[in-house]
Amino acid sequence: MAAEGKGVVLLGAWPSPYAIKVKIALSEKGVEFEDREEVLSNKSDLLLKMNPVHKLIPVLIHDGRPVCESSIIVEYIDEAWTQGPALLPSDPHERARSRFWADFADKKVFSSIRSVWFGSVEAQEAGKKELAEWMSLLESELGEKAYFGGGSFGHLDLSLVPCYWWFHALKKTLDLGSASELHLPKLEGWLKRCLLRGSVTAALPDQDKQREFILQIRKKRLPTN
Repeated sequence: MAAEGKGVVLLGAWPSPYAIKVKIALSEKGVEFEDREEVLSNKSDLLLKMNPVHKLIPVLIHDGRPVCESSIIVEYIDEAWTQGPALLPSDPHERARSRFWADFADKKVFSSIRSVWFGSVEAQEAGKKELAEWMSLLESELGEKAYFGGGSFGHLDLSLVPCYWWFHALKKTLDLGSASELHLPKLEGWLKRCLLRGSVTAALPDQDKQREFILQIRKKRLPTN
């Protein structure tokens, strides 16, 4: 087994934006890996062994040794495999900026998506307002650049595209209030450019599958009273 010896294994789950960005990073670096789908309601012994602290995905197993937390994994990939383009900027300030906005996506954007998806009525309404604000901020941050880092696809793009893809699926499935009415031409153009990359299209889930999953989980978790 690759997980016990040489090779690269990713423990993830197809809906996870955190696992998606790791898949994109691996593909951008040309790293061959085994993609192991976890059932989060019945976590594997391997996942519990490789991430005994948080017991969460994604986990990258490289030659039998685990690396946990998606942002840490992406930086590890960039450092461990020097072939292919550098994912993080070389300039210290640009690198800090990229980390800041990647953290923003992880902690703010997907948190608001989850609130709209299956939060209480109050949380849903707050999440809709937050998503409208977050997307407007990202539209402004992108500006006239082709990609968030400038002229080429990189760390910040692969960190943001999974959340924006989820926003797209949510917008097609649920009422997002003011977020549904947003005009985001810069982000839409950026997404189209990202979708020209094989690394991105191979990692992103089918939107019909996402929509079915959104409704399925919403039915299970939405408060009933």
